[in-house]
Amino acid sequence: MREIQELTVEPRSGIGKGPAYQARLKGQIPAIVYGGEDAPTPVSVDAQTLVRHMERGSFLTTLFRLDIAGKKTRVIPRDVQLDPVTDRPVHVDFMRLAEGATVRLPIPVRFRGQESSPGLKRGGVLNVVRHTVELICPADNIPEYIEGDVSELEIRDSLHISAFKLPEGVKPTSAERNFTVASIVAPTHVIEEARAAAAAAAAAALAPVVEEEAVPVEGAVPGAAPAAGAAAPGAAPAAGAAPAAAGAAGAKPAAGAKPAAGAKPAAGGKPEKK
Repeated sequence: MREIQELTVEPRSGIGKGPAYQARLKGQIPAIVYGGEDAPTPVSVDAQTLVRHMERGSFLTTLFRLDIAGKKTRVIPRDVQLDPVTDRPVHVDFMRLAEGATVRLPIPVRFRGQESSPGLKRGGVLNVVRHTVELICPADNIPEYIEGDVSELEIRDSLHISAFKLPEGVKPTSAERNFTVASIVAPTHVIEEARAAAAAAAAAALAPVVEEEAVPVEGAVPGAAPAAGAAAPGAAPAAGAAPAAAGAAGAKPAAGAKPAAGAKPAAGGKPEKK
């Protein structure tokens, strides 16, 4: 729990640009105290004192006890307006916190166990998804930070808000959603290699298929087309074509060849003498 810081402020008469400008000329920062049952009260705070508190860090989650002309009021800063050129504070809003009040605040996140995390030992990287987590906190129990343990996380493991031990009475603004706060991711070069391999596999799947060429017939001239009317080697005869005869019709037998048994002599021919 944060300690309540003491801060003395002065009542400021009047509101608007004129009185605010006059306060800045005196080294004061104009502010407003609002909330609760009382009416808003314009005040001014010493500029150097305010800057010192802001430089400590976590200014917007620090409780202050304002001393306004001897009257103590517990407040928390809700907004600080900065000069766009000098980056110096020009106005502050303080909200009153009554007893038992709750406030919604962004609480910083810290981690422990990095030295023993198996995922980090293997070259993984701690990827912080949320550097702050918005929590609903009792005004009397505002944590400075919440801490998560990554000592057992492997690569691709995640740390969710349910793994954080929150102080009593503190709860996330979205209690029904177990959101991720951090994770252990693979090194960048491993991710790039996996992407390159996936891209190569996709390119190979889209490449055209090359058909194999037919085997040329032995003795054929490469690239020569078959003769006109000639059948391709091994092709079946055309429909209705008769098989080749042993001899052409009307052809004379070779000299000295005997006619086939039962064959009739050729027309006009004389029978062979025995």
